[in-house]
Amino acid sequence: MNKPLRRISLFCGLLVLALLIRTNWLQYVQAEELSTRKENRRVQIAQYATERGNIIVKGEPITGSKVTNGSDYKFKRTYTNGELWAPVTGYASQAFGSTQLESLEDGILTGNDDRLFFDRTIGMFTGEKKQGGNVVTTLNPDAQVAAFEALGKKKGAVAAIDPRTGAILALVSTPSYDPSRFAGNSKDDEKAWVELKDSEDKNLVNRALRETYPPGSTFKVVTAAAALEHGVVTDINAPTDTPDPYFLPGTKTEMINHANGCKEASLNKALEVSCNSVFANMGDKVTRDKMVETSEKFGFNNDKIDIPVRAFASVYDKKMGKDGNAQSSIGQFNTAATPLQMAMVTAAIANDGKLMKPYMVDHLTAPNLDMIEKHSPQEMSRPLSAANAQKVQEMMVNVVDNGTGTKAKIKDVKVGGKTGTAQHGEGNKKRPYAWFISYAEGKDGSSPVAVAVVIEDSEADREDISGGGLAAPVAKAVMEAVLKSQG
Repeated sequence: MNKPLRRISLFCGLLVLALLIRTNWLQYVQAEELSTRKENRRVQIAQYATERGNIIVKGEPITGSKVTNGSDYKFKRTYTNGELWAPVTGYASQAFGSTQLESLEDGILTGNDDRLFFDRTIGMFTGEKKQGGNVVTTLNPDAQVAAFEALGKKKGAVAAIDPRTGAILALVSTPSYDPSRFAGNSKDDEKAWVELKDSEDKNLVNRALRETYPPGSTFKVVTAAAALEHGVVTDINAPTDTPDPYFLPGTKTEMINHANGCKEASLNKALEVSCNSVFANMGDKVTRDKMVETSEKFGFNNDKIDIPVRAFASVYDKKMGKDGNAQSSIGQFNTAATPLQMAMVTAAIANDGKLMKPYMVDHLTAPNLDMIEKHSPQEMSRPLSAANAQKVQEMMVNVVDNGTGTKAKIKDVKVGGKTGTAQHGEGNKKRPYAWFISYAEGKDGSSPVAVAVVIEDSEADREDISGGGLAAPVAKAVMEAVLKSQG
């Protein structure tokens, strides 16, 4: 063989070798990555080739599936009372993907999870069609409906927790959306999606988990806890050394009160009427670093709170000066919280200082209803001692009995709460946010429910008035629903 032919043969051999290496690389190294990437249409077709399992609330499915006409996606998702449950389920759309429980538990719902391998294998021999498993939630349907109806057309959110376990009882965000409207891949689905995606009302945003607000005076319970835990206050009924007027540390800026009788007011009285000066003074005396320490035990500055949907991190600034810390101690300045976070604060206080990790999925089941995984309640932290938690409870009960939170009263039930109106916008010119946090005691003395409510479109212009007037009745409705459902 002459030299040119040898070169050609060698080159062709190298090409064949490269082809073999590439083929084996694709088949054995990249196979799983390529088969599961979202751009692979076969993956999406397979995802909607069978009926999805359901998301369950108190034994009843709030989701379903139906045959899609004129599409290679055989089934599409349906939702029962979609607007009510969207903050819980998220959506599963043939065209626009999935979110929240629909996304996080997709493997169970489609039947593709490795834990369902045995069921799939048995089905191959029995001829049974592939089925998805179910996601059983902790939600209380009565509490969810009460929160949704009480918010009505207001823009806002509600988060309710069982303080004893961390189980989420209600999660509502308004205005909401119906995931059924864009569950398919038709032109109508696309139109509905675009309308929602571009809406100024941000319907697709879960305000309970993924929107942070200045918590306003509801944060004063955290400052009270810090003052007690760090020994700044030992007697909640003793006068504090708070002057009137009170100036922010290192400035000539007066901290304005919207209540009377704040000069040297006790911690108990200051929470009852919501004295800004007293709590700004307490935050300064506790110091920024210890305020950060206490707030973080409640869950602030934690960007990994998964229920299993991940919530946005609530914030207590670690680097601000003394004046900023004083303002943050009344829930303003850079302080920001999700409704879930403030429900967690309330739950920890109601549970005698023990914060349980919040969760929304009680258990997962196979298509035959066999248990796959069961959630066990977990302690998250101890923000304050039982003795100090009971002192804060006493103050919060006083707020409802005698202070700004009287609209949350429930006959023959001990209720503790705190109102708040959070100023925001440049020069605080925008409408304030109305807040209310509360808990209710059951007949056995424990607290089966803690609630946080925020309303964005409040017309109030005074500290705490809108929290007590607008948000407290919503919290009351949720607490009553939980208490009634639990007998």
